[in-house]
Amino acid sequence: HGRHWHMSYSTVLSLAGPLRRPRQMLGDQEYGGHSSIHDDAMAEKLGFRAGPIEGPTHFSLFQPLLARIWGQAWFERGCLSSHFLNMVVEGEEVRAFAEIPSEGATSTAVWAEKADGTRVLEASASLGPDAGPTLLETRMAALRPPGRLLILEDLKVGMTGAKDERVRMDPDQNMGSLYPFSLNQKLAAITETSPWYSDPSASPWGRAIIPFEMLSVLLEYSSREAAFPVKGPAVGLFADQEIRLIDGPLFVGEDYILRREIAALAESKRTESYWVRTRVFDASGERQVAEMLLNHATLKHSFAGYAEAN
Repeated sequence: HGRHWHMSYSTVLSLAGPLRRPRQMLGDQEYGGHSSIHDDAMAEKLGFRAGPIEGPTHFSLFQPLLARIWGQAWFERGCLSSHFLNMVVEGEEVRAFAEIPSEGATSTAVWAEKADGTRVLEASASLGPDAGPTLLETRMAALRPPGRLLILEDLKVGMTGAKDERVRMDPDQNMGSLYPFSLNQKLAAITETSPWYSDPSASPWGRAIIPFEMLSVLLEYSSREAAFPVKGPAVGLFADQEIRLIDGPLFVGEDYILRREIAALAESKRTESYWVRTRVFDASGERQVAEMLLNHATLKHSFAGYAEAN
């Protein structure tokens, strides 16, 4: 990808990726037994102009930039901590930016913009456990306790998932009703590809690795098994998402165990939201390899009777 990069000299030195057109692959998604916000008709009913592309799709845009900054270590101990700002629909172009950190620094600011400069997301990118607080750790620490919740009234901070969840991602495995496609289908459409994702002999680890944007898919694959008592049907979207590799990368065709807990509850005028921390362990359940923090924002007006109940 080197020939596409250019330096932008503003107040800070940053790397910029090329303009890309991410593909929307969730049109057939089912969410709580109904169409999700990624279905055009459902999106329009909720006041959006079309089904948005899922936020983590944009994580691929950052991989060449962060690999250039931190090398192979990024794929083993990298953390991307993202607050999603504006939705992108298929056909729109998006570009990633990364501030170039000073020599030896293990944290930097990254962001993505549409072609017209509209910010799609802002994030911190960091390496290893000692890089200081991430963007979402800072955001979560600033949350005020919510008032009375309705959709989420049965949730409590510290509540854990119903059981250990076992997951894996094989190349042609359909990733379920939440993600109705396979890794190979994603690789045919991904904005930044790499032989590391499909060819074990090309990978520095001797095995095909799961692309960063697909870690979200793997870690949400079994999320219904957690059985958190969220009332519904209500439509949700990802407002914030942090994915941290601890002893990565994660491999295609490898078994993992997931353990979830409710990390925070919050509300805004339009949403009730719950933050879930998902810890990822190897198949023995003893060695933690990754972690995800995900803020599910449920739209109040998508829940039948919300206005009457409040």
